[in-house]
Amino acid sequence: MNREEKNQVIENLKVKLESNPHFYLTDISSMPVEDTNTLRGAFYEQGITIEVVKNTLLQKAMESAEKDYSELYGVLKGATSIMFTEVGNTPAKVIEKFRKKSEKPLLKGAFVEECVYVGDDQIKVLSSIKSKDELIGDLIALLQSPAKNVISGLTSGGSILSGILKTLSQKED
Repeated sequence: MNREEKNQVIENLKVKLESNPHFYLTDISSMPVEDTNTLRGAFYEQGITIEVVKNTLLQKAMESAEKDYSELYGVLKGATSIMFTEVGNTPAKVIEKFRKKSEKPLLKGAFVEECVYVGDDQIKVLSSIKSKDELIGDLIALLQSPAKNVISGLTSGGSILSGILKTLSQKED
């Protein structure tokens, strides 16, 4: 790969880093081809793109990006695959499910919700992070709960009140 091709790869990685809010760094080396294909298919179904990258080129792309990824430089050793996703917890959930059959892929690190996670032991933490849509849903449910209680109180009280008024009006006759 000549200098111009390397610069193009670095620029492409930089654009992907800046245009995707979340990414994971994993090691899928030494996985059987069948497992790798199955894993890639599972990622594809969830809208996750994955590609194998050279560590030095990825580090240069990270260095030239606007955000600070310096905490992840230490994990850029050996074979590295990078996964880009719109939903921060989805890759972790796919990896957890896939690990029921295999011990790989190993999580090297991740950049999710503006935070850096380093090490394979972070997979449980990452899978439990709620996505933006899940948080919005929880917030709406919390906001609706008091309103629902008031409305149900008014409607049930209203029927009782109208029943009392009806009984009193009939009693006067």
